[in-house]
Amino acid sequence: MMAERPRTALVTGAGKGLGAAFATGLANDGCQVVVNNRTHSNTPSSAQHIAQSIRQSGGIATHQESAVDDPGAAAVIIDDTVEHFGGLDILVLNAGISGPAVKIDSEADTKLRDVMEINFFSNAALIAAAMPHLQASKAGRILLIASSAGLYGVRGRAAYAASKGALIAYGKSLADEHRRTPIRVNMLAPYAATAMTAGEGGAADPRLDPVNATAAAVWLCRPECDRTGEVWVSGAGHAARGAVIESQGGTIPDGTPDGFGHAVATLAQLTDIREYNSAQQAFASFMRPITQSSV
Repeated sequence: MMAERPRTALVTGAGKGLGAAFATGLANDGCQVVVNNRTHSNTPSSAQHIAQSIRQSGGIATHQESAVDDPGAAAVIIDDTVEHFGGLDILVLNAGISGPAVKIDSEADTKLRDVMEINFFSNAALIAAAMPHLQASKAGRILLIASSAGLYGVRGRAAYAASKGALIAYGKSLADEHRRTPIRVNMLAPYAATAMTAGEGGAADPRLDPVNATAAAVWLCRPECDRTGEVWVSGAGHAARGAVIESQGGTIPDGTPDGFGHAVATLAQLTDIREYNSAQQAFASFMRPITQSSV
């Protein structure tokens, strides 16, 4: 009887920082890992370096050097993973860029498209290419590396915030579609001192070492994780769940703009908050008191 294949994890953007920490954490958890990171001319392969480091520590890893936004890259990356390890169980989509610090202005459109291409469209393509293999797995797991910027926005980085917000909405939709299958999809918004987040000058806070954001990432990729469609914020050894919520709300007096204005403070109160798994569920909840009051 053939031994069961170890879980196979693909981590994009894993040549350094958070991606390298996730890849190493998954390897330490018993996964065989594909470390993906684009290469740069006249620069040693960071993906190869991390894969070698994992192997030197007794883990199983190989490297893959495609840039996630290259034409056809998604199929190449997934095919290389499956060819090398015989399948795919875990997809950790970490590759991304912050884009330039710029306020929303006439030039923002171009910058938005550049950031969205890597942070959103490339990830969507990888999910599509990986899905047949994840469906064949006993416990397919997708972890989208998002950001609290995608929940709240961030001044001067609207393109980045928009891309991460889109990723969160995409992931929550995917999770809802697969709620009755073995596939689980979650989003992680990590806090870590990385090349992307580092400011000019000053020492990085050692508590924000990327390694301290990996515990949640690794567990969310395990077969025993049955949670799905959730956003988790983690860093410095701490974790919290983030959510989009709605107030209880109420009827607009007289159904007029003036009535809304008079009631707006009451309607905005978040004393009885609600969280939903989907837009359909939110709409059904919104309509319920309206339907009941008209009976």
